[in-house]
Amino acid sequence: MKLLLRSTLVSLWLLFLGSTLSAADAPNVILLMGDDHGWDEVAYNGHPHLHTPVLDEMAATGLRLDRFYSGHPTCSPTRGSFLTGRHPVRYGTFSPNWSIRPEEFTIGHMMNNAGYRTGHFGKWHVGPVKKDSPTCPGAMGFDEWLSHDNFFELDPVLVRNGGKPKKYKGESSEIIIKDTIRFIKDAKKKRTPFMAVVWFGSPHEPYMGLPKDLALYNDLPEKYAKQTVKLTSIETGQSSTQVLRDVLQVRYAEITAMDRAIGQLRDYLKKADLRDNTIVFYCGDNGVPASGNGATNPFRKLKGAVYEGGVRVPGVIEWPAKISAPRSSSLNTVTSDLMPTLCELIGQSLPNRPIDGVSLVPLLNGDMVGRPSPIIFWNYATGPEEAYSTMPYIEPKLQEGTTPLIKMMAGKYTRTFRNYHHPEIKESDYNGSRALLHNRYKLVVDGEKESGIELFDMEKDPYETSNLADDLPAVTATLKDQLRVWQGSVLKSLTGADY
Repeated sequence: MKLLLRSTLVSLWLLFLGSTLSAADAPNVILLMGDDHGWDEVAYNGHPHLHTPVLDEMAATGLRLDRFYSGHPTCSPTRGSFLTGRHPVRYGTFSPNWSIRPEEFTIGHMMNNAGYRTGHFGKWHVGPVKKDSPTCPGAMGFDEWLSHDNFFELDPVLVRNGGKPKKYKGESSEIIIKDTIRFIKDAKKKRTPFMAVVWFGSPHEPYMGLPKDLALYNDLPEKYAKQTVKLTSIETGQSSTQVLRDVLQVRYAEITAMDRAIGQLRDYLKKADLRDNTIVFYCGDNGVPASGNGATNPFRKLKGAVYEGGVRVPGVIEWPAKISAPRSSSLNTVTSDLMPTLCELIGQSLPNRPIDGVSLVPLLNGDMVGRPSPIIFWNYATGPEEAYSTMPYIEPKLQEGTTPLIKMMAGKYTRTFRNYHHPEIKESDYNGSRALLHNRYKLVVDGEKESGIELFDMEKDPYETSNLADDLPAVTATLKDQLRVWQGSVLKSLTGADY
């Protein structure tokens, strides 16, 4: 009965689109994302050590997004923007281990409504993946899932469709790609268009690599042996000091393994005659973390900052049916653009609530010459939010995760999520480092400068070295006003007004 309903929805959708699409034209969608994978950590962006042949090929044959951004400088919030097209502060996903809200409408819901089979594979991190969680993948519009509450390494413990956690032996990226291929085969057999959201656990620390991947990085420069970094010990799950050269060897091994797994997926699509009309998208979820030490990061700051080093990530799109020749784009694009882009591609209406992303369909068509609205980053100051801790948005028991990690936090190896009601807006709610990026200029507020205001010309100064706030007061004032108005809209959403 469910399959019949899905087939009917697809038929009605194709009828609605008329001559725009035929059944054969309905694109399949695969959305891939690495964990803590910064902009420079691909060979195609000039990395001096990494081997990423598959991502390099995608960048060389598809649409390379040279100025692609994560929606936030940390992972849970970015994942929320990826799913909803909305800034994560709108629904209280302020930082890692803050959940999404059950009322949010996601790309899973949208694609499902359009008749697509939907699946999630890998890291979730916007709530527990157990079945009774109101923010598990199933509740957020995914027909099936093999997922983890947070990140994972070799031999990951994952949950299938909300059941009991189970250990899967092997390299984690290959494991979730193998299950993604199983999902695609099933959709193909049922002649149903599909969307797979695949969020890797790599290359998040703590790092673990296979011997064949580690061997590629045996000869990293000696200068890295003279530096140390703090990261999680595989043995204890707690913080430890390690030699940077050893750390980078394993980190790079994880990236190479992830790259290889993506290649296995692309090989299957070609063999199954699905490659031509399947959109394959890849990005990172935030900039390079301190555990990677920014060893080769060319930008200012690292993960957690609203400067380029915290939010600039790799971005590439393959869709041979529409992107038949290699192209690159220097337009500013971001994870929140996925929802409006997919809505336009498959003829669905945007949800009736504020959307922060824009459709990139004109970019795919080669017609987009500028971004119509800015990208805004906001590290919301969560300290005052503890005042609302007596008003949990979701019953605390339902926010308890079940999938263990190597990394210990708060004395345990599982994660607990949180989200609070926020009934009123206070002036202090506007605090936190934030940035507004509108085509050429980027305004940064409460970043590092004592005055709190910085303005950069991103065309001339992509590394954010020269503050123009005093030289261009009119531009600075306009962007400040725009940022303040936007924050007011976001805080109104945070009170629950959108529901």
